[in-house]
Amino acid sequence: MTSLWYLQPNIMAEPLVDSWYAWTHLIPPATAARNFTERYLRILESYLECPEAHDAAVKDPALLGGPYMDFDRNREDDVRALRDKTLIERKGLIELSRSIDELDAILRAKATGYSVEGLYPEVPPMLQGFVEIVYDLNNQASFRLIESLLYRSKLYNDSFQSVMLAEIGSDERPFVMSTPRIDAGEAVHLRFPFASERYDELFLMKRQPRSFEAIRDMLELSDQDATLFRRFLTTEAPSPYQRYCGTGARWRYFGHACILLETEGVSMLLDPVLSYTYESGISRYTYQDLPDCIDYVLITHNHQDHILFETLLQLRHRIRTIVVPRNGGGALQDPSLRLLLNQCGFHNVIELAEMQAIDFPTGSITAVPFLGEHADLNVLTKTAYLVRLGRNKLMFLADSCNISPKLYEHIHHALGDVDAIFLGMECDGAPLSWLYGPLLTQRLERSKDHSRRLAGSNYERAIAIVEQFRCKEVYVYAMGQEPWLNYVMGIKYTEKSNPIIQSNRLIETCQTRGVMAERLFGEKEILLS
Repeated sequence: MTSLWYLQPNIMAEPLVDSWYAWTHLIPPATAARNFTERYLRILESYLECPEAHDAAVKDPALLGGPYMDFDRNREDDVRALRDKTLIERKGLIELSRSIDELDAILRAKATGYSVEGLYPEVPPMLQGFVEIVYDLNNQASFRLIESLLYRSKLYNDSFQSVMLAEIGSDERPFVMSTPRIDAGEAVHLRFPFASERYDELFLMKRQPRSFEAIRDMLELSDQDATLFRRFLTTEAPSPYQRYCGTGARWRYFGHACILLETEGVSMLLDPVLSYTYESGISRYTYQDLPDCIDYVLITHNHQDHILFETLLQLRHRIRTIVVPRNGGGALQDPSLRLLLNQCGFHNVIELAEMQAIDFPTGSITAVPFLGEHADLNVLTKTAYLVRLGRNKLMFLADSCNISPKLYEHIHHALGDVDAIFLGMECDGAPLSWLYGPLLTQRLERSKDHSRRLAGSNYERAIAIVEQFRCKEVYVYAMGQEPWLNYVMGIKYTEKSNPIIQSNRLIETCQTRGVMAERLFGEKEILLS
């Protein structure tokens, strides 16, 4: 008889765009263009100039998360080939990046408060019809992108999207923002756009088996890839998922900002970033610990440690609805998550504006205003969530920074006390340029750059939130402490790290006042009455 096979739980699936790890700024044409010219091509050239400097840098903990390629051996030939391929095949995006520079220069020179109608003929040809020139109320000129049209243009080419499958056995992975994924003969490279339903069929094999012949034909595997792919399969069925069936609710911490909430009738997953299943000294929940159907996935904001394509693509067939912050502003630094996800095959996306709610029979989800952690850029795509489950009220603030305490007074007036608060306290944060630097068309002074941080709340700001909402429980999360997050965050703490000191102080103060407080790590389960 023909055997039926499951996909093994230790098979890593890295989504790629032109060999670079696919994060959300590599999907929209404009942000992709800027990252290719101002980040990736520069890293490629730097490596070709001095591979030894990169080898030394990745061994220095102080440089973790920097623009250095992390290979196990010299890869000059592969890097040169990738550089040359990019220059040839990505000419359109390279020209788009130059056009953004040119348009910005035109606006700085000629948009001086008078009507901008006469400037439209001067818009670079590649951007003609894709931008609107606008002023703010202080006569500062800028432009907005018409994203929906850019996705329908030749500038969006999903043929560069792919997924690389390989076995994984530890938490160590090269940092995704600086190291391209170059196949070393141990991976199967699936060259289908992210929107392809073939990925749903593939990842369904984690729970439902199928014949090898069927999956080989569906994935169009060569004989060589088929031989390797057989190693990724098993006939051993996974343990069935034990859905929560109590009268109250249960939440489980999966690491960083990823939390699964369940009642007997509904399940929701916040900011899904998951570990694979393999031997480790740190106990954790993995993909195997998720329900077969997830009613809601809630995304708080558009940073790679909170919306991860690697996880979402593997869960797409399980997700009924994705909830994202509302945005349609067209700012370069703030692409629409709804449009982006739609392009990648997620058609069940709901946008929530601030203080809007989704009701379900046993509770509700309310979008809560989110300030800070975006280096003072005008970014609308960010929201915290208040989740009501029966009588329980849990507030997930992600990396919100309490820079305006009056905001939380107004929120408390509207929503009342809460039972538990989940708050990120990575209060140092990287400077603006670490994430958004490629989008800048003008060089930012170092002192200004380092004053504008991707930082959450410190002790004083965090304790003010706790006092405002009079909560019974406080959980510090989204700290990037789990080692399986290093490949997207580039963070390693010690007991002397400021975020650890600040969060320890918060926990101690809360416990002194009789408030249950803990910094989450690894895994945790709590049952709610």
